[in-house]
Amino acid sequence: MAKRVPEGPPPAPVVQKLRVQYAKRGRLRFTSTRDFQRALERAVRRAEIPIAFSAGFHPHPRISYANAAATGTASEAEYFELALQRECDPEQVRIALDEALPEGLDVIKVAPAQGGSLADSLQASDWRLQFEGTDEAALAAALDVLLAQERVEVTRMMKSGPRTFDVRSAIKKATAQGSVLEISLEHTTPSVRPDDVLSALKQVSGIEFARSPLTTRLRQGTPHDDGLIADPLA
Repeated sequence: MAKRVPEGPPPAPVVQKLRVQYAKRGRLRFTSTRDFQRALERAVRRAEIPIAFSAGFHPHPRISYANAAATGTASEAEYFELALQRECDPEQVRIALDEALPEGLDVIKVAPAQGGSLADSLQASDWRLQFEGTDEAALAAALDVLLAQERVEVTRMMKSGPRTFDVRSAIKKATAQGSVLEISLEHTTPSVRPDDVLSALKQVSGIEFARSPLTTRLRQGTPHDDGLIADPLA
């Protein structure tokens, strides 16, 4: 039986790749990854971005995603990559996409993609957790206990079932100032999330949280020896 071949000309080649940094703010932090992908594809069409398409019977826009924050988490450092059919000015793409996306999904920066994959450039994240109704002294004490441990395991339900993993090794640094906890997490497999750190704090200290904190990813990229995270768009 002859192999079926899609009719029509082949898709246009990729001429340029752009990396995009965007923020999830306010109520839009509850946007799921799939909801964002649909909103972005609509925004690309409205903004008339010359997106490249895949080959095959069901071509789809050449958009790459990596390490999206969990639903309900705010972020100032989410990323995706666009493959374009023709070269465009990155700032004009930023303006057009930002206008086409709903307020709260805000495009911060667009730059030509450098060498290497987007996922490989996202190796760590800085997070801020803002608490309400939690004893500040107890929070600082709980963090001290956690950082004094060599290994703290927590269990999280995955799609394949419960999985137990170490949280402590992913914490590169952490500070507690008043009701704000700031932590830097290395991207591991499975990924250690801020709520895993909260589970570890409860486990080692018995601390209870009156309500879930407002969690915001501040930065994402490649960590330097000085502890700072390099911008993947720089």
